[in-house]
Amino acid sequence: MIELEGVPELIDPVMVAAFEGWNDAGDAASGAVAHLDREWKGEVFAALDAEDYYDFQVNRPTVWLDNGVRKITWPTTRLSVVRIGGAKPRDLVLVRGIEPSMRWRSFCNEILGFAHELGVEMVVILGALLGDTPHTRPVPVSGVTSDADLARTMDLEETKYEGPTGIVGILQEACTHAGVPAVSLWAAVPHYVSQPPNPKATLALLNRLEDLIDIRIPLGELPEDARAWQLGVDQLAAEDSEVAEYVQTLEEARDTADLPEASGDAIAREFERYLRRRDPAGSPETATDTGSYFRDLSGGSRPQAKPKPEGTAEPQDGQEQTGTGGPEGPAAADDKAGDEPDGTSKGKPDDTSQGTSNGTSDGVGDTPED
Repeated sequence: MIELEGVPELIDPVMVAAFEGWNDAGDAASGAVAHLDREWKGEVFAALDAEDYYDFQVNRPTVWLDNGVRKITWPTTRLSVVRIGGAKPRDLVLVRGIEPSMRWRSFCNEILGFAHELGVEMVVILGALLGDTPHTRPVPVSGVTSDADLARTMDLEETKYEGPTGIVGILQEACTHAGVPAVSLWAAVPHYVSQPPNPKATLALLNRLEDLIDIRIPLGELPEDARAWQLGVDQLAAEDSEVAEYVQTLEEARDTADLPEASGDAIAREFERYLRRRDPAGSPETATDTGSYFRDLSGGSRPQAKPKPEGTAEPQDGQEQTGTGGPEGPAAADDKAGDEPDGTSKGKPDDTSQGTSNGTSDGVGDTPED
């Protein structure tokens, strides 16, 4: 039973959701929702019962000390609400959690129950995937929906994907069948530099979210972090001739493909965003030591770009791509695992997945299907 005591009546609410794990390359999507929650000081009003949806041997709880008292944080999904002020105030319902281990249909029904009770007008689900995209170019963000009318009115792609999917695809379809307008925004993260965080991809998702629901998001230090991230990757790439050559190949392919987009609506959108934000830009900071930052490109053939279903990249599970695309739309190289207890940082003692996060992604060549 859903109880919403203490939650005020919301104004034109939009639900924005992201889930750590298979659909969250570079932690870009969960990082975007965390940024919204932090900047607008979201108030948590509900949390799903961890016992119902998570395998604790996969997503382990964490123990911490609070003034000498040991406490446990359980992996779960939490909902918070933020109010955006201004001439046209509106509310956002933020859903941030971990891709569930089981009972996905019940999980989605519970999320939709909150959406119904709160009068949510649209659900926007954020995702990130690993793709054949260079870190030196703007991050591609694809907006997809299963609703033909919504695709037409909001200039989105209507997904035609068939194949394995993650919780992002399941939740979007659940929204569609429940009659709730739903959109998925996917950012493509360079597969050769997939270690989180990726502030550049997070920034791209937030920019696209701004355009989609017509709000202005305070970005704080995120643009400066994105510039510092790119500078750090530039420096690392310059020290590895094989990586530098591969990046140049991706740049040439990207520039050729994007030539038709360098005019018209794309330029207009960027100009409108510039007019909305004329704050002076901060100077980039140099990146610190990142260890083994790049994915191994030695030994065997270099990853090759593949035909991209629906014109974008797709998320994968933490291994070099060896097959065709998987869930949800854009074509990609691979995705990371990254599941961990909600509200905790990466690299906790219980992290177990591939040295970068503690999830259980397992598909090679899987991708998201919006």
